[in-house]
Amino acid sequence: MSETQISSILQGGYHHPLSRQWQAERQLTKSALVYPIFITDNPDEETLIPSLPGQGRRGVNKLIPFLTPLVERGLRSVILFGVPLADGAKDETGSQASAADGPVVLAIKAIKKAFPKMFVMCDVCLCEYTSHGHCGVLNADGTLNQAESCKRIAATAVDYARAGADCVAPSDMNDGRVLAIKKGLLEADVGHKVMLISYAAKFSGCLYGPFRDAAGSAPSFGDRKCYQLPSTGRGLARRAIRRDLGEGADGIMVKPAGWFLDVLSDAKDIAKDVPISCYQVSGEFAMIHAAAEKGVFDLKTAALESLNGMLRAGANTILTYFTEQILLEGWLDEE
Repeated sequence: MSETQISSILQGGYHHPLSRQWQAERQLTKSALVYPIFITDNPDEETLIPSLPGQGRRGVNKLIPFLTPLVERGLRSVILFGVPLADGAKDETGSQASAADGPVVLAIKAIKKAFPKMFVMCDVCLCEYTSHGHCGVLNADGTLNQAESCKRIAATAVDYARAGADCVAPSDMNDGRVLAIKKGLLEADVGHKVMLISYAAKFSGCLYGPFRDAAGSAPSFGDRKCYQLPSTGRGLARRAIRRDLGEGADGIMVKPAGWFLDVLSDAKDIAKDVPISCYQVSGEFAMIHAAAEKGVFDLKTAALESLNGMLRAGANTILTYFTEQILLEGWLDEE
């Protein structure tokens, strides 16, 4: 055999199941998974979300019993989304987003008491708490007031940090909010122990429907295309990533994940020295379930292949609703 012919023989390097695993630059592990949790202001609520298969909203009294078996099977991190249902919980400025008796603050304290080592992330946005459903404070013409929005977002992030959150993750996409949050954390003397992960590359699109059913966060008018990135805006995403790194972000998030693997790869290239996260959003999760129900493919196989694609593109951590099944059904347990 010539040298060229010898170098073309590849199959021996991945014939065995273990050697196939060795081909991965990153292994999918339990510690890479972050489970999104919807927490409501009704302490005893436990309601399934029809458009989000197997997922539900829970009150703080139901939270620890639900999480306990997941923690026992290796859950290391959650991200909390508040879902206010009470009359008067929503107003023009989202003033109740970080209320001391609000669902997120109460959930942070409950989780940290029950599971002190749990890494608790908090999504920081106002859309669930504003009467208009947009991600900030509005001007008279319906556009976002950047200064007031950043002020409210930063105050909310600081309140979550003071309650015990390990990470705040602003998803509102207001210009300047990362800098405002970082300054707020430092002034509150918690900047040294709270991670700031920016949803720097969050795109508008059709994949958020089940989430909005769960969180009750659909805008009452218009849409979010003027502040979430256009799906064609790869260059805008790169600019936003660089901007947020310059403002003090400790990590970068790409959302949605599966449809933007090129941006995820860009993020890893631009932000070489910080962790890269991605969010497999509700629409992606629901599509995989729907296709599996139709017999297009096996659910477990498709789910794991989708997550490995995100790791391959550059993700270090993945926010996914599949976390529950992966842990409880032992999808990552060694055979």
